[in-house]
Amino acid sequence: MNASLPRIHPWYASFQGEAIRYHHRVHLGMAVATEGGGLITPVIRNADAKSLQEICREAKDLAARARTRKLLPEEYAGSTFSVSNLGMLGIEEFSAVINPPEGAILAVGAVAEKPVVADGRVEVGLRCRLTLSCDHRVVDGATGAKFLQTLKQYLENPVYLAF
Repeated sequence: MNASLPRIHPWYASFQGEAIRYHHRVHLGMAVATEGGGLITPVIRNADAKSLQEICREAKDLAARARTRKLLPEEYAGSTFSVSNLGMLGIEEFSAVINPPEGAILAVGAVAEKPVVADGRVEVGLRCRLTLSCDHRVVDGATGAKFLQTLKQYLENPVYLAF
């Protein structure tokens, strides 16, 4: 999926002990609400080496098993970067809390219709707010901004995503 994605800190590094640890793979955590009301973060291992379809399939399976508390411990430990989505609950914007020792977490808000200016006139457009929370011992603001810029380009031009 990401042959052209830069190896930037938010998903390849974490802060452990007194040092930054660099990872060779992306182990993507995804926040899932369980039936008991708590959150658990199942992990899609080696997400950087998988297609978008593989990630979607695995995410769906892990989320279903997480909601019924049927994950093995190794399936919810060791993420290097996480995503939290409250958009499905209608929340348009929020700040997600980093899961230590990860370097960052992406908060995904709801897709909502908003007035936008296009060619000098106001139209209705779809907008989604994304917020990146970073551990600044690992990820500086400029690197985080570059990550969000790259993500924005992918979302605005999905043809760049390999299916």
